[in-house]
Amino acid sequence: MQNHIRPKEIIRQRNSHLQLATLLIVLTGLSVYGYWWLVNKDWVSTDDAFVMGNVTTLEAQTEGTIIEILTENTLHVHKGDVLIKLDGAQAEFTLQHAEAELGETIRSIANVDKVNRKQTLIHSTIIDNHPAIEKAKSRVRSAFLNYQRRNVIAPISGYVAKRKAQIGGHVKAGAPLLNIVPLDNLWIDANFLETQIASIRPGQAAEIMVDAYGDKLIYHGKVQGITPGTGSTFALLPTDNATGNFIHVAERVQVRIGLDPKELKDNPLRPGLSTVTRINISEAGKPLLTSTVSVDGDAYRTGIYENELDGVEQRIQQIITTNKR
Repeated sequence: MQNHIRPKEIIRQRNSHLQLATLLIVLTGLSVYGYWWLVNKDWVSTDDAFVMGNVTTLEAQTEGTIIEILTENTLHVHKGDVLIKLDGAQAEFTLQHAEAELGETIRSIANVDKVNRKQTLIHSTIIDNHPAIEKAKSRVRSAFLNYQRRNVIAPISGYVAKRKAQIGGHVKAGAPLLNIVPLDNLWIDANFLETQIASIRPGQAAEIMVDAYGDKLIYHGKVQGITPGTGSTFALLPTDNATGNFIHVAERVQVRIGLDPKELKDNPLRPGLSTVTRINISEAGKPLLTSTVSVDGDAYRTGIYENELDGVEQRIQQIITTNKR
């Protein structure tokens, strides 16, 4: 006997299967959302975040022709290393001219002093403090400083990037030569929407995923401070809503996040890399206007220029002794 499948039974079975599938989809969606909510409810996240660092542009401090380049892009240099040498011919001529002017000024003042002493029979100290001689001394010091600076020295340690200096190139004071990038003092500048920052506080923990390494490597950091203004405030041409042409756009506020030094050493980063950064807002943190940013370290000071005038006073004294007679 042949079995007949009734259309109503087919429809009932199909609806039952659809309902079951829909229920499974809904339950799966709710489970995924629940898991996401539990994992992320205490965090705020942004993908508008980048690795930042101190990039030092090394400039020529005097005029001259480049005769030797002692470094190259990607090489590491130490503070105090001579990186570029200028011929210094112009600076040497200027120094010689300044020293000659000092000698001439001393001789001229000394002759007047001798006449005065013969007329008044009183010893004069005019040579020691005469304004014209002091001006001539200053010109010698300035010329000596420019001559010393024909050797371009690294003010900090770091890696060389964007070298512009070329052999034979004639440069003037202020011309950019190359950049030095220290990779041991980096941080994250994360831009959060103004609707996300209400609970962000310095001291809160942060997790950073860098695009270059993928999601398998997570860096850990701490919020160091919050920039006192939105990005538009510091724009070259800030918006003026008073004109009436106003469209409400959620602004972004920059949050600075310090990185773990050990993690940074184990897996070096470079300024400009993109990141996905999130902050744990369930932590109390520090008061809103607190900043834990430190300005200690070589990135914020250098002592390589302190001894540039060593030897100039001896030269000046020699010129005085020679021409005072």
